[in-house]
Amino acid sequence: MRSLYLRIHNAVIENDKYFVQKWKCAGQLGLSSLQKITAAMRMLAYGASVDSVYDYVRISESMSIESLKRFVRSIIDIFGEEYLRSPTNEDVARLLEEGSQRGFPGMLGSIDCMH
Repeated sequence: MRSLYLRIHNAVIENDKYFVQKWKCAGQLGLSSLQKITAAMRMLAYGASVDSVYDYVRISESMSIESLKRFVRSIIDIFGEEYLRSPTNEDVARLLEEGSQRGFPGMLGSIDCMH
Protein backbone atom coordinates (compact mmCIF):
# COMPACT_ATOMS: atom_id res chain seq x y z
CA MET A 1 0.00 0.00 0.00
CA ARG A 2 2.82 2.38 0.85
CA SER A 3 4.47 1.83 -2.54
CA LEU A 4 1.19 2.68 -4.30
CA TYR A 5 0.81 5.87 -2.22
CA LEU A 6 4.40 6.90 -3.00
CA ARG A 7 3.91 6.16 -6.71
CA ILE A 8 0.87 8.44 -6.77
CA HIS A 9 2.63 11.04 -4.59
CA ASN A 10 5.72 11.20 -6.82
CA ALA A 11 3.66 11.34 -10.02
CA VAL A 12 1.48 14.17 -8.68
CA ILE A 13 4.53 16.20 -7.59
CA GLU A 14 6.04 15.82 -11.06
CA ASN A 15 2.78 16.88 -12.68
CA ASP A 16 1.97 19.93 -10.53
CA LYS A 17 4.63 21.94 -8.71
CA TYR A 18 1.93 23.26 -6.37
CA PHE A 19 2.51 20.14 -4.30
CA VAL A 20 6.24 20.74 -3.82
CA GLN A 21 7.07 22.12 -0.38
CA LYS A 22 8.22 25.75 -0.59
CA TRP A 23 9.60 28.38 1.74
CA LYS A 24 7.16 31.07 2.88
CA CYS A 25 8.05 34.76 2.85
CA ALA A 26 8.61 34.65 6.62
CA GLY A 27 11.39 32.09 6.17
CA GLN A 28 9.32 29.12 7.33
CA LEU A 29 8.66 25.97 5.36
CA GLY A 30 5.17 25.74 3.93
CA LEU A 31 3.00 22.66 3.90
CA SER A 32 4.62 19.47 2.71
CA SER A 33 3.48 17.56 -0.33
CA LEU A 34 2.50 14.71 1.99
CA GLN A 35 0.13 17.01 3.90
CA LYS A 36 -1.52 18.35 0.75
CA ILE A 37 -1.89 14.96 -0.93
CA THR A 38 -3.02 13.21 2.26
CA ALA A 39 -5.69 15.87 2.78
CA ALA A 40 -6.99 15.40 -0.77
CA MET A 41 -6.96 11.62 -0.51
CA ARG A 42 -8.80 11.63 2.83
CA MET A 43 -11.53 13.87 1.43
CA LEU A 44 -11.92 11.60 -1.59
CA ALA A 45 -11.61 8.23 0.13
CA TYR A 46 -13.63 8.90 3.26
CA GLY A 47 -15.76 11.87 2.30
CA ALA A 48 -13.99 13.74 5.08
CA SER A 49 -14.93 17.35 5.67
CA VAL A 50 -12.32 20.08 5.52
CA ASP A 51 -12.74 20.51 9.29
CA SER A 52 -11.81 16.90 9.98
CA VAL A 53 -8.91 17.15 7.54
CA TYR A 54 -7.60 20.12 9.50
CA ASP A 55 -7.75 18.09 12.71
CA TYR A 56 -5.80 15.24 11.09
CA VAL A 57 -3.33 16.98 8.76
CA ARG A 58 -3.22 20.58 10.05
CA ILE A 59 -4.10 22.18 6.73
CA SER A 60 -6.49 25.12 6.28
CA GLU A 61 -9.89 24.87 4.63
CA SER A 62 -8.88 26.88 1.57
CA MET A 63 -5.65 24.90 1.18
CA SER A 64 -7.56 21.61 1.54
CA ILE A 65 -10.00 22.57 -1.20
CA GLU A 66 -7.24 23.81 -3.52
CA SER A 67 -5.23 20.64 -2.87
CA LEU A 68 -8.26 18.50 -3.67
CA LYS A 69 -8.96 20.31 -6.95
CA ARG A 70 -5.33 20.14 -8.09
CA PHE A 71 -4.95 16.53 -6.96
CA VAL A 72 -7.97 15.41 -8.98
CA ARG A 73 -6.75 17.29 -12.08
CA SER A 74 -3.31 15.71 -11.70
CA ILE A 75 -4.72 12.20 -11.32
CA ILE A 76 -6.79 12.63 -14.47
CA ASP A 77 -3.79 14.03 -16.38
CA ILE A 78 -1.41 11.31 -15.20
CA PHE A 79 -3.53 8.17 -14.99
CA GLY A 80 -6.62 9.04 -17.01
CA GLU A 81 -5.60 7.44 -20.26
CA GLU A 82 -4.62 4.17 -18.59
CA TYR A 83 -7.21 3.77 -15.83
CA LEU A 84 -10.08 6.20 -16.46
CA ARG A 85 -11.29 4.79 -19.73
CA SER A 86 -13.98 2.43 -20.95
CA PRO A 87 -12.90 -1.20 -20.89
CA THR A 88 -11.86 -2.83 -24.13
CA ASN A 89 -13.21 -6.23 -25.22
CA GLU A 90 -9.98 -7.76 -23.93
CA ASP A 91 -10.46 -6.07 -20.54
CA VAL A 92 -14.02 -7.39 -20.27
CA ALA A 93 -12.94 -10.92 -21.21
CA ARG A 94 -10.11 -10.86 -18.66
CA LEU A 95 -12.35 -9.52 -15.89
CA LEU A 96 -15.06 -12.10 -16.61
CA GLU A 97 -12.46 -14.89 -16.57
CA GLU A 98 -10.98 -13.68 -13.27
CA GLY A 99 -14.47 -13.46 -11.77
CA SER A 100 -15.30 -16.96 -12.95
CA GLN A 101 -12.10 -18.36 -11.44
CA ARG A 102 -13.03 -16.76 -8.12
CA GLY A 103 -16.51 -18.22 -8.10
CA PHE A 104 -18.43 -15.30 -9.56
CA PRO A 105 -19.22 -16.24 -13.18
CA GLY A 106 -20.65 -13.40 -15.24
CA MET A 107 -19.78 -10.85 -12.53
CA LEU A 108 -18.60 -7.55 -13.89
CA GLY A 109 -20.84 -4.78 -12.57
CA SER A 110 -20.23 -4.93 -8.82
CA ILE A 111 -16.83 -3.31 -8.48
CA ASP A 112 -17.37 -2.30 -4.86
CA CYS A 113 -18.77 -5.75 -3.89
CA MET A 114 -21.81 -4.12 -2.27
CA HIS A 115 -24.51 -5.37 -4.68
